[in-house]
Amino acid sequence: MQKFTAHTGVAMPLKQTNVDTDQIIPSKFLKRIGRTGFQDALFADLRGHDQFPLDMPEFSGASVLVAGADFGTGSSREHAVWALMDHGFKVVISPRFADIFRGNCGKAGLVAAQLNQEEVEEIWRAIDTHPGLQITVNLAYQRIICAEREYTFDIDNYVKWRLLQGLDDIDLTELAAAAIESFEAQRPNFLPTTR
Repeated sequence: MQKFTAHTGVAMPLKQTNVDTDQIIPSKFLKRIGRTGFQDALFADLRGHDQFPLDMPEFSGASVLVAGADFGTGSSREHAVWALMDHGFKVVISPRFADIFRGNCGKAGLVAAQLNQEEVEEIWRAIDTHPGLQITVNLAYQRIICAEREYTFDIDNYVKWRLLQGLDDIDLTELAAAAIESFEAQRPNFLPTTR
C-alpha cells in the first residue's frame, strides 16, 4: 500500500445521499478476485444519463470525490473501494460513511474524510462555480483546502497512522515477524505452525 500524506487533485461532486456499494460497483462486475480492472464498472448503472459527473469532461481525471451523506452503505464488498481507487480516486469526502466501507477504505489506502453536511455543500458550491477545481487533502494535519477555505476533517487515529505509514493488513502482520518466529520456535513440534 502506498503511503498517503497529502494529495491535490480535481474534485468531483456526487450530490446524492445513500449511495450504496451496489451503486458504486454493481454486483454483475464482481467476478474478479484481483483489485484491478474495475475502473469501467464504477457507477456503471448511474452513468450515461442525467449528466452524471463521472461522464462530464470537466471531471475527467478527478481524484477527490465529494459525496453526500451515507456513502458506501449496503453490502460489505471491498470491490467498491477497489473500483474507486482503480478509477483514480485517492480521497472520498462525505458527511457520513457506512462503517464497513470506511474500514475497507483504510485497509486499501483510500482516505475517507468526514466533514459536516454544511461544509460538503460549501465545497459543492465551489465546484459548481469552478468546474475542474482542485482540492488539497492533507492527512497529516487532517485539513482540506478548497477555494481558499480550509476545513478540518475527522478520521480514526489508527486508520490515519496506517495510511501515513502505508500499512495494509499483510504489512501489519510482517511488523510482528520477529515475535511470530520467536513464538513458533518455542512451540512443541507436534503443534501446527504458520509455515
